[in-house]
Amino acid sequence: MTLTTDTPRFGLVGTGPWARRTYAPVLQAHAGVRFAGVWGRRPEAAAELAAGHGTTAYADVDALFADCDAVAFAVPPDVQAPLAERAAAAGCHLLLDKPLATDPAAARAVVEAADAAGVATAVFCTMRYAPDVAAWLAEQSATEGWFTGRADWYGALFSAEDADAVRAATPWRADRGALWDVGPHALSMLLPVLGDVVGVTAGRGPGDTVHLLLRHASGASSTAALSLTAPRAAAGAAVEFRGAAGVTVMPEAGPHQDAPAAAVDVLLHSARTGAPHACDARFGLRLTEILAEAERSLPEH
Repeated sequence: MTLTTDTPRFGLVGTGPWARRTYAPVLQAHAGVRFAGVWGRRPEAAAELAAGHGTTAYADVDALFADCDAVAFAVPPDVQAPLAERAAAAGCHLLLDKPLATDPAAARAVVEAADAAGVATAVFCTMRYAPDVAAWLAEQSATEGWFTGRADWYGALFSAEDADAVRAATPWRADRGALWDVGPHALSMLLPVLGDVVGVTAGRGPGDTVHLLLRHASGASSTAALSLTAPRAAAGAAVEFRGAAGVTVMPEAGPHQDAPAAAVDVLLHSARTGAPHACDARFGLRLTEILAEAERSLPEH
């Protein structure tokens, strides 16, 4: 379903921290869209968010989908997937959060629904939309001869003084941990350069830390370190590739305030041209499949 309107109607599903702090302000300020409305599982939160951004709170999510050309999702992954199916069936282009789902079958259903409806999709793996990092990643993807790589995502989300409040605000992260929260970020950087994953083994570290050992279709190997319980002083993200061309390191990861607006632009471009983006729902499905395999390989203790 090709997008033809100059100013598409963009809806928002979710009222949590990501919706409030990121998507609502971005959609309100974006010159290329009209922020058409908000739906949330807590009607009072949806009403408050809508009032603060000059848009409409919807009591019925399907009514929101019917009134929109595109929808951004800011809800837990296993809430997102079935709603995204319904949005696609209603003809909405989809800006999806990562992970797409934690169950490969649920993620596959989103892909199938989007394909059946002919709608565009984009999964918001942050660094893929940060202009400086995206340019660096494209350069490495065009370079041959990589031997190995690593992606380290050390977060302190559950080590901070307000950790209990964070767990209460986003309980799915406390339940599923770093593997599912920051694992998609790490994989989204490694796969474009080293190729698809053909084997993964996972091991446990302190707290919710998980270490991945990956084999890629190119013959290269990589590692990923994932945590939400690192000490605050140890937090940070790093990506490195080593090969025949030497060693290259991801540009310093800053706040990347431009990334959400860039993701909106990417989705709109894909919707208008029919050309899928590399970080679309099909790629999101592959990330879910790899993370599910990694989870199965984790020792219990």
